[in-house]
Order: sequence, then structure tokens, then C-alpha cells
Amino acid sequence: MITALEAGLFVFVLACAVAAALLRDVLGSIIAFSAYSLGIAIIWVFLRAPDVGLTEAAVGAGVMTILFLLTIAKTVRPAGERTFERVDLRAAGVAIALVAVLSTTLFALPAVGSADSAVATDEVTNYYLANAYTEAGVENAVTAVLAAYRGFDTLGEAVVVYAAGVGLLLVLDREVFG
Repeated sequence: MITALEAGLFVFVLACAVAAALLRDVLGSIIAFSAYSLGIAIIWVFLRAPDVGLTEAAVGAGVMTILFLLTIAKTVRPAGERTFERVDLRAAGVAIALVAVLSTTLFALPAVGSADSAVATDEVTNYYLANAYTEAGVENAVTAVLAAYRGFDTLGEAVVVYAAGVGLLLVLDREVFG
């Protein structure tokens, strides 16, 4: 069952996504997008994927926010009276229908951390738990999975975070010294 904190976080992320899409003010939209990305990063931590959450926080909430802010600093803000964009009702209807159809699958998912979930009883999970310490030579099963069994995936995530950081430093260097 979903806790009040998880439900509140879901509502927060959904509200941020809608605000980012509908706000006419670019700065407000960027702030809403950053909050959305940070909320998604927290959801990844709740789902026990802190490596993905860290990547989302660094790239989505961190680097992208700075790049967006630099972009609007170099553009002209159009004058307008409306705060929100007008909603295309047909497009909104299609989006809501798609979300409704996809949401029906949520009830088939086991609770996070459930002992009888397919992940906990899976043959691969049992193999990792039985052999991770001897095969990887580490004292933590999570470290063994991230470093040994999923090493290329972890390397890919590290490369994404590193490349985003280097790209941001290059952009900031041009802004400051260029």
C-alpha cells in the first residue's frame, strides 16, 4: 500500500509536471521542471535505486536547470498577460486516457520491498546473493552487483554524470571568460 509520504510525493511530481508544461513564464516553467526532476530523483530513492536517483538529481535537477537558466538569460522575455498556456482539450484527453490505461498496471505491481515479489524470489537474485561475496571479493552485495555484475551500466551512469559536469563547466567557462 502507498504511504501518505509517497502519495504526497506523487502529487507533487504530477503538479510540477503540469506546471512546467502549462506555465507561460519561462523562468517559472524551469523552476517547476527542476522541482519535478528533484521529485523524480526522490522517487528513485524510494524505489531503492539510489544510483539512478543520483544521476537524475545531478543531470536533471542540477545541470539541466543551470543550462536552462543560462539560455533564458541570453533570450528576451516576451510580454504576455496570461500566466498559463491554453490547453488543447483533444491532446489533454488523449494524454489523460493514456495515463489512465497505463495506471491500470500499477495494481499488478508488488509492494516495494515485498518478500514475495518476483525480484526477491528470482533465480538471478538468489544467484547474486549466494555468489556475490566470493565472486566479486567485496563485503556488500549491492556493491558487488553495481561494480561487478552491472559494471558497464554503472560505468555508463558515471560517464553521463561526468559528461554533464564537463559540459556544464565548458558552458560556464564560456559565459565567464568568453
